[in-house]
Amino acid sequence: MNCVFCKICSHELPGKIIYQDTIISCFLPRKAEVYGHLLIAPNKHYENIFDIPEAELSHIAQFTQKISIHLKERLGATDINILHASGLSAQQSVLHFHIHILPRFDNDGLDTWPRLEKREYNREEIFEKIKF
Repeated sequence: MNCVFCKICSHELPGKIIYQDTIISCFLPRKAEVYGHLLIAPNKHYENIFDIPEAELSHIAQFTQKISIHLKERLGATDINILHASGLSAQQSVLHFHIHILPRFDNDGLDTWPRLEKREYNREEIFEKIKF
């Protein structure tokens, strides 16, 4: 497979892996967007969140919480952004499931929230379509 994240997780390509177990790897991206920026990716190739077995996804979620707390303690981050995109329509750039962890600091001047065009939607219609 010609997936850069698969190659980092399997040590075929060099990577700054700060944590690895049998399910996931956590590593520094080649170009950090913010101080302490990390990526979490499963070692096995899954394109997006819809493909990941529930037990593995649960492990990823638990580690995401653990590494977020770790970054707050070790870097002095005050808060954390957790970013993810699943699929090309969602602007996923590397087609291997991954999560970006962005440590945040008071007055860091960053705005990581997307600027979306304001549109009106029928909330009742949406509610009826998506309720469980």
